[in-house]
Amino acid sequence: MTDATAPFGGARPAAPQAPIDPMALPDARKFLIFGIMAFGQFMALIDIQIVAASLNDVQAGLSAGPDEISWIQTGYLMAELVMIPFAAFLAQALSTQWLFALSAGLFTVASALCGLAWDIQSMILFRVIQGFVGGAMVPTVFATGFSMFEGKQRAMIPAILGMVSVLAPTLGPTVGGWLTGAVGWRSIFYVNIAPGAIVTLLALLFIRVDRPNFAMLKKIDYSHLASMALFLGGMEYVLEEGPKNDWFNDPHIATGAWLSFVGFVLFLERSFRSGGPIVKLTPFKKPTFAIACAFNLVIGFGIYASTYLVPVFLGRVRGYDSLQIGTTVFVVGIAQVLSTILAARLSQSVDPRKIITVGLTLFATSLWLTSKVTPDWGFTAFLGPQLLRGASVMLCIVPSVGLALTGFVGPELRAASGLFNLMRNLGGAIGIAVVNTWLQDNARIQAARMGESLGRAGAEAPAVIAQLAARMAQATPDPVRAALLARGELARVVGRYALTSGFQEVFRMMAWLFLAALIMVPFCKPAPLNATAAGPPADAH
Repeated sequence: MTDATAPFGGARPAAPQAPIDPMALPDARKFLIFGIMAFGQFMALIDIQIVAASLNDVQAGLSAGPDEISWIQTGYLMAELVMIPFAAFLAQALSTQWLFALSAGLFTVASALCGLAWDIQSMILFRVIQGFVGGAMVPTVFATGFSMFEGKQRAMIPAILGMVSVLAPTLGPTVGGWLTGAVGWRSIFYVNIAPGAIVTLLALLFIRVDRPNFAMLKKIDYSHLASMALFLGGMEYVLEEGPKNDWFNDPHIATGAWLSFVGFVLFLERSFRSGGPIVKLTPFKKPTFAIACAFNLVIGFGIYASTYLVPVFLGRVRGYDSLQIGTTVFVVGIAQVLSTILAARLSQSVDPRKIITVGLTLFATSLWLTSKVTPDWGFTAFLGPQLLRGASVMLCIVPSVGLALTGFVGPELRAASGLFNLMRNLGGAIGIAVVNTWLQDNARIQAARMGESLGRAGAEAPAVIAQLAARMAQATPDPVRAALLARGELARVVGRYALTSGFQEVFRMMAWLFLAALIMVPFCKPAPLNATAAGPPADAH
């Protein structure tokens, strides 16, 4: 960087500014910077799910159709996926300070615009902007935390950020449902304005960990950016919309999948042949990083899918409202918070392969216990499996972050952070799509089997209907109507048990997936315990 303005108005090139060594900053300043950035990350992540419990209210308020309302979520996730790997390039070009401040500031503006949306089209546009600009905060805080701290302090970084990464989406539906009920659905967007403005201001005042390299902005490979957007955006569209539209039998889904594949091929070509790629894939040359990303893909699958499935069960089978659902699933967050310190302490003295083995095994156990679900399960029945799942999540995340990012510095650290965080979000998108498909297929199969069983039961099924009709006759004197009500009630009971059987099978399959991931553990070669990355400062160019 040079300064063209010299003292007394004379223009002359100034000497290049010395790079900033983030590890040399005072501890108090480091923790302040980290706290500001971690809170910004929390805002971006909680907004993924904060509208989940309020979609019906938003749909009614904007007079949107059922097919349109899902794009409030899909658009946000598509845009965020594109920004997460792109953030490494922008952080190097603009500096961490300006990228984070712009991300937080524009996220705040986009949140206000979402609250002011006048129809579904404007809401989708503002949500896309919100997801894109907010996505930069997620990987930036990981890279900055690893560049500022070392030793025992660094060991706390993956624990704290891991807790934020899983706690925010867990709290999202609860917070959104409460705000919608108390104030109205627009408040779920307005709630970001005050904290977003504060984070933006604090970022401008205190974040000084590197210097910009504006010359990089002239070297942006726009074809690389466009191919990445086509690849990731198309993939997210297929994964989000596929389960609802019969996958590739729908021409729009098939077209999206084809465009995503073309984008992926072009993205790889530009990654290896471009003179200035916006996303560097060089971290994958390190086998341990590649395996850690695979772990993060599986972890993202489990976290997002289980966070999605339990509320769906409580709503569709038990008939819980958003407040009851939030109260039931909140215990997962409590267990995550309590296990954070334990996971951080273990990471300082125990081989990360052992920690992640225990974490994956316990996560699989919690899923297996949940597969025993019955139509009568509520808070008490879910308590044990959910506490075990919440505690095991941190034992999965903390060692995987350490395995992935230890050993990288400077631009390589930023690139590794972006790719690693992308894997978790991709895992979540894949997980929700896959479990939706599994659930639909298994529930349909179970319903068919129950129908066959009732057919083979001979006189038993008519006898049950007759008993139900006798009960219904107490509510209506019309015997025909009573018989119809009885058949409808029987159909609801069968559907309820078929759907529950579908949930059982999905949780079992997820448990086997986590156990299968243990196969990768022996192939990891972690850095020595308490090792710190050696190399140039994080802003060296």
